[in-house]
Parts: sequence; structure tokens; C-alpha cells
Amino acid sequence: MDDINVGKKISEYRKSKNITAAQLAKMAGVTPSLLSQIEKGTANPSINTLKIISKSLDIPLFTFFVTQVETDQLIVRSDKRKKMIFPQNNNLSYELLSPNLNGTIEFALITLTTDSQSSNEIMSHEGEEVAYVITGKVNIHLNEEVIILNEGDSIKILPHMKHKWENPYDKDARVIFAITPPSF
Repeated sequence: MDDINVGKKISEYRKSKNITAAQLAKMAGVTPSLLSQIEKGTANPSINTLKIISKSLDIPLFTFFVTQVETDQLIVRSDKRKKMIFPQNNNLSYELLSPNLNGTIEFALITLTTDSQSSNEIMSHEGEEVAYVITGKVNIHLNEEVIILNEGDSIKILPHMKHKWENPYDKDARVIFAITPPSF
């Protein structure tokens, strides 16, 4: 992980708002010398000082800690998705729609071919899941109940709720879902 230069970010935000170092120091109640040292990286501000500086700059505190991400790292092209196909399960497939599993949410697509199911047994996971049936019709086994979801239906699955997807119908089904935290 790259080190985050908080002082540099303070300087950049200050300059983007056309505020001088002396003005920001006065607004934040710190000496110009301390602010200069913070911006140069020779002094480490306390969390309280960072809160006051962020408030003075009218920006959320977390913006000092966010690293720059190239936009191409945020895009998943349809022909570049990570995909898992299970031939032993009538070619059931999962495609990861989010770029990776490094965040707090996973976005994926499951294609359930005729007579396929996500697992033999109903299973659970730690995270919360929300799913939407894009095409087709599926059964969701939810604890002891079997629920039919039609195209356009959606469902929320609570953490640790036992479930499995099944397509006993004569048409393939596609379900898009989000899970937090990621568990693909």
C-alpha cells in the first residue's frame, strides 16, 4: 500500500480553494509554522487538528486518507470479467461484475441453466445479499421455504440465512446480486 501524504493533500485542497497558509492556520487555530510543517510532512498532526483543518477547508476528514484511483481500475468490460463455470452442474456460471473483491461489496451475475442449482445443499454466509432476477424464473430455497422468483423480482437475504438458487424450468435464468462483505 502506498503511504498517504496528508500534508500534501492539505496543501492541495488549501490551494484549490485559494486560501493562503496563513489564512488556513488562523481558521484552524494553529500556528503558521505548524501548518507549514504539516504540509511539508515534517510534523504529524493529531486527529483533532486534522478535524479542525478539514472543517476549515469544508471537506470531509476522510478525504485526506483516500488514495487516487485510475478510472480504468474501476471498469469491468463484459469480455474481461472473472468467470467461474461449473460443467458438472449443467454449466452454472458466476461472473464477477465488480473489478475485484478488495472493497466492502461484491457485485456478481449468476447464470442458471435449465436444471442447475447453485449448490447441492442450502448454505449460508456471513454477509447480506440482495438479488434481482434479470431473465427467466428461479426457485430460491430460503431456510425451509422454496420461493419462486420471476423476471423482475428481487430479494434480500439476511446474514447467515440458509439459501440456494435453483432453476428447474425450461429457460435459462440470470440473476444479478450484491453481497457485503465479498465472498465470491
